[in-house]
Amino acid sequence: MADGIAFIDGEYVPAHEARISIFDVGFTRGDAVYDTVSVWKGVFFRLDDHVARFLRSCGGMRLRCPHPPAELERILAECVDRAGLQDAYVQMIVTRGRFADLADRDPRHCLNRFIGFALPYIWIISPEKQARGINLVIAPNRRTPTEAIDPRIKNFNWMDLERALFEALDRGGDTGVLCAPDGYLTEGPGFNLFLIKDGTLWTPRTNVLEGITRRTVFELAAEVGLATREGDLPPDALRSADEAFLSSTAGGIMPVSQVDGRALQSGRPGPLTTRLRALYWEKREAGWLGTPVKELLTR
Repeated sequence: MADGIAFIDGEYVPAHEARISIFDVGFTRGDAVYDTVSVWKGVFFRLDDHVARFLRSCGGMRLRCPHPPAELERILAECVDRAGLQDAYVQMIVTRGRFADLADRDPRHCLNRFIGFALPYIWIISPEKQARGINLVIAPNRRTPTEAIDPRIKNFNWMDLERALFEALDRGGDTGVLCAPDGYLTEGPGFNLFLIKDGTLWTPRTNVLEGITRRTVFELAAEVGLATREGDLPPDALRSADEAFLSSTAGGIMPVSQVDGRALQSGRPGPLTTRLRALYWEKREAGWLGTPVKELLTR
């Protein structure tokens, strides 16, 4: 068993040995797309959905993934299997690659590169912090406008998100959420945002990644009879919410109990959030919407 396994340049290697050139445009310019899928109890969650979004991201950035979907899924499963992991954080990446010549910076001439890896499951917010509820900070900097970078394309241009995280940590918070240039709430580093007010579940509708776990929340909410709305939400809507939570592949449904250090209602994870979170993990434990790693290896 290794700490993780990567697939790069057609070979499986220990994750810590995976390398790209410092001249890869994915490194020098952040010109790359990625997607992250989780494995729980040996089962991929919504793998087809993640692969489909990844390939859409490639198309949106004029990148070519050298592997068709079925082959891509098998490579990722092989990474998990070789690492001996039952619970895994699995990522697929396509970088622009190197310029044909540093004097010829035409991105159309780059040979795009694929990288995949599997690591032990990562929580962007620890289970211990989730149990008491996250202290979410509304960051002062703005999310990059959609006219500049389409947030539906999952990419490594994270400067705005990193600034928000620094701001949150410096203020004693756990993580930060950003507003769009028009002042409405959007998302944060690695998560979508939800809030509950008067029995209705709300989530920002613009300048956000259309998260796979976000979509899952809609489905779970419908299952328990909770009305869901997408809308333009000002910061005060979050500050005055009855409940709030974050959704992410790296953590699932994660309760918020404070905003900018001030308690939401009771200052603990709310009852509807707790119900949705429990249902999410109950279904994950049962392999809901999943594809077993072993099944992919025998296709």
